[in-house]
Amino acid sequence: MLKKKKKRSMTLLEIMVVIFIIGIIGSVIGYNMKGSMKKGKQFKTDYAAAKIAEVLTMECELNGLNPHAVAKDFENVLKESGMVKDVGKLIVDGYGEKYKVSYVKDTFKVTSSHVTKEKQTTTDTD
Repeated sequence: MLKKKKKRSMTLLEIMVVIFIIGIIGSVIGYNMKGSMKKGKQFKTDYAAAKIAEVLTMECELNGLNPHAVAKDFENVLKESGMVKDVGKLIVDGYGEKYKVSYVKDTFKVTSSHVTKEKQTTTDTD
């Protein structure tokens, strides 16, 4: 007579070990993602600040605009320039706060509470 092979199922301990390992792997990946997200937000903040300063400088040079007036109304200048595709996204840093623009000593200064260093561009228009 043939003996029937008994199917062996997983024990509760084996299942718990697998779940524990998956949890450890998930927490390591989550911890690494947090650092990557922070770097991405900081990059977007720095890049957008530099781009805003650059576009405002070009607008002053090309159209002979008053830089102090441009700094006060920079959102409309960006919209009317045609150089920026989505102004709403550009004027907000990676953390969701709006930039502040000032014009000091022939330089546009675009600042945010999250900008690591001031992004500046010099213009000769006055």
